[in-house]
This record gives sequence, C-alpha cells and structure tokens, in this order.
Amino acid sequence: MKIALACDHGGLNLKNAIKNHLEKKGYEVLDFGTDTTDSVDYPDFAYKAAKSVVDKESECGILVCGTGIGIGIAANKFKGIRCATLGDTFSARMTKAHNDANMIALGERVTGIGLGLDIVDAYLNSSFEGGRHQLRVDKITEIESNNL
Repeated sequence: MKIALACDHGGLNLKNAIKNHLEKKGYEVLDFGTDTTDSVDYPDFAYKAAKSVVDKESECGILVCGTGIGIGIAANKFKGIRCATLGDTFSARMTKAHNDANMIALGERVTGIGLGLDIVDAYLNSSFEGGRHQLRVDKITEIESNNL
C-alpha cells in the first residue's frame, strides 16, 4: 500500500516518526515534505499529498501540522478527499469504518508521537463497513458535487 505523507514545520517530528513506523511495517511512503523546521505554509504540503490521493498515486494520506486542523481543512478542499483531523484511536477506527476517510490529519503539538502512531495504526487497520454508511458517504459526495 502506498501512503502519501506530508507536514508543515510544526509537524516535522511526528511526520518523520510516522514515516519510519510505516516503512518498518512494509508500507511504501511517498513523502511530500517538508523536511526542515523552517516556517512553511501547510496548504502547499496538503495540496501535494491530497493530489496524490485524488490521482490514485497513493491509496490514502496522512498529514501533520501543529494541530492537524489547518492542514486537514486544506486537504478537504479537494473533490474526493475525506480527511478527518484525529486525536484518538476510536475516532481513527470510526472515520475509516463509517466515513471511508481517505486521509487523516494529526497535530504534533496536541497528540505527540506515541498516540500519533497508535492513531495511524488504528486508521490503517480499519476497513470501511459500507451498507448504511455507504449511503451517507454518497450523500457527502453529492453535496460536494453540487457545491463546486
């Protein structure tokens, strides 16, 4: 599985920990940066990772900034992206199972590395349940299509 990964300067340490964690588990990681703690604009990096998911170059994406909020909002501007900002493992499982989220966003300053890795694992080890949840995802897609 290919996973798009990106961060801004506020998420660099967690992004690097996630990358190492995923590679040890055998995932292929497409790292869209940033690679330094120099101040950068998170929308630029959200764009690269979200485009990789939309273009099906990656199967899903993981984003990191200080809180996970801004980078997640930026990713959600792409048609076809369902990115959830997460801070716990239950929500990580549910966003995949019920919302078929194809991206997640984490906040290094609020989550930390240990919990961040647990959230990533919970998300990746979950599956979309379909059924009544597919109907809801379809409604989200319809809203998105009607408001572009």
